[in-house]
Amino acid sequence: MAQFFAIHPDNPQERLIKQAAEIVRNGGVIAYPTDSCYALGCRLGDKEAMERILRIRQIDLKHHLTLMCADLGELGTYAKVDNSQFRQLKAATPGSYTFILQATKEVPNRTLHPKRKTIGLRVPDNKIALALLNELGEPLLSCTLMLPEDGEPLSDPYEIRDRLEHSVDLVIDGGWCGMEPTTVVDMTDGTVLVREGRGDKAVFGL
Repeated sequence: MAQFFAIHPDNPQERLIKQAAEIVRNGGVIAYPTDSCYALGCRLGDKEAMERILRIRQIDLKHHLTLMCADLGELGTYAKVDNSQFRQLKAATPGSYTFILQATKEVPNRTLHPKRKTIGLRVPDNKIALALLNELGEPLLSCTLMLPEDGEPLSDPYEIRDRLEHSVDLVIDGGWCGMEPTTVVDMTDGTVLVREGRGDKAVFGL
């Protein structure tokens, strides 16, 4: 049975953030708010938790998973970023963007796109997500919380609890955070718009 934490979107309660981080460290899968949609997340190095997320979503690794990072410095640890890319990323973070980049050796092979060895990375503009990431001290391996039978992401934390109470360990109620997904930009060879979403593509001159 999933735990359910109501966390204030502007002033996240430190006690609940610490408890949520501990659930992740202990192998938990959580549903949490971001600046675009609710997401599923787990610890980067936890193979079993990652496989649980893939089962919930009914996807394989050809669908990019995302590393939710606390800041650009953390992003640079897990992705190969040159000076030009860094300037672009700095202009767009935190924000509703997912960047597809070549992964560094810090990222477990099992989490990468099987052929391209790439990973999605992002820095969310959401106080709950950032507080959790800072408490964890490492990225959350994440994907949008959209169930296979649905045509759009789940947005109501109470519905998330009802439908996933036996599949996840924690649902964080951070209020409404929208249903529009991130703008996805592939930066592995130039700057290519993969999906237009909530983030303004003009930041990248697209």
